[in-house]
Amino acid sequence: MPLENGDMATQRGQQVNGEVSATPRLRGTGDPPLRGTTAPDGSRTGVTAAGWEPGTALGGEDVTPGRAPLRAGQHEEALMTELSELVQKVVKSSSWWERHGVDISILACSFLLLPAGFLCLRSAQAIPFLVGVLTLGVVHHTLTVKGSHLASHNALTESKSWGKVWAIFFIELCSAFTVEQGTYNHVKIHHGYTNVIGLGDSSTWKLPFLNRYVYMFIAPLAVPILTPLVALDLLRNVEWKTALRTLCCMFLGFYCHYWLLLHVSGFQSPWSALLCMLLTRSLLAHPYIHVNIFQHIGLPMFAADRKPKRIHLMSLGVLNLPRNALLDWSFGHSLISCHVEHHLFPSLSDNMCLKIKPVVSQYLKQKKLPYNEDTYSSRLRLFLQRYEELMVHAPPITELVGVQ
Repeated sequence: MPLENGDMATQRGQQVNGEVSATPRLRGTGDPPLRGTTAPDGSRTGVTAAGWEPGTALGGEDVTPGRAPLRAGQHEEALMTELSELVQKVVKSSSWWERHGVDISILACSFLLLPAGFLCLRSAQAIPFLVGVLTLGVVHHTLTVKGSHLASHNALTESKSWGKVWAIFFIELCSAFTVEQGTYNHVKIHHGYTNVIGLGDSSTWKLPFLNRYVYMFIAPLAVPILTPLVALDLLRNVEWKTALRTLCCMFLGFYCHYWLLLHVSGFQSPWSALLCMLLTRSLLAHPYIHVNIFQHIGLPMFAADRKPKRIHLMSLGVLNLPRNALLDWSFGHSLISCHVEHHLFPSLSDNMCLKIKPVVSQYLKQKKLPYNEDTYSSRLRLFLQRYEELMVHAPPITELVGVQ
């Protein structure tokens, strides 16, 4: 997901760790190490974690000294271990087709639709031309959002070598972003410190100088332009060999799209081809931006030195949206209706996140942990009504109920 790995996230991420590493499969019972990070200002107004029932300490031994927090931390790790074992049983009982084949087939079908999309653009009639635009737009977002997201988590294959190849293909060639910076900021920072102020709090999505209607309905059209610009700026932080590889992949991806529009779709001028590129690449930019803010911003936020353990961090700070055929295909289940499951088990594919959803939701509800769900329209209304609070002002730090 290209723009989630912007400058601000990179600057924050470099304070935490120096290397990119793959997320261990079905692990995450502990928290990633936090080094060299200054805790955010504690003077912000504290709020109570929504939907959380008092009685269970959310913190761990890093919040309050003494034996009680230690026992609480051990209890939380035991909960995550128990849930991991339940999910592992589902994964082991699943076939390769369920683990990887379904999502690979969706990506393969998208590639097969490319010729039809480019050929439809040759038509002088409005309906076939629009079909071509819609086809290429959906295919573009399937490859760049779903493909890049799965590749960044090495969820397309169990081979690390092939995982690297797919990451370069989907993230650099298709999405015009650098693998190392993109993977580091998304996997290590956003997933490692979800909703932690100054780290994984999704603040890279905020543009406080824009009013609510410009940000929500006009600014997303600039995503295809901003993504490569952000990527080029991030190349300053990688080795020259990596930067050269990324530049070559970015150029190849853009030029192939441009060449096909001229020689297959029959566009007569460079400007008309470029305009069509912008149109198809921004077709689903609005839900792309909306989904990325709807599922984290507005939920509890935590200070770096006062964050709950992983199972509570993800259950409190992540939200699922309802299933949607178009977005499920283009973005994947892990970004829409199974985002909680994805943050708990990020190495699983979209189809596997959908398969473990009943297990995860039932377990969290059984243990009286939050399981956040809301509709797209409800979140849209919320952000339009509370835009200043959620997207302009600094978010308040959540009070950890039960930690005294």
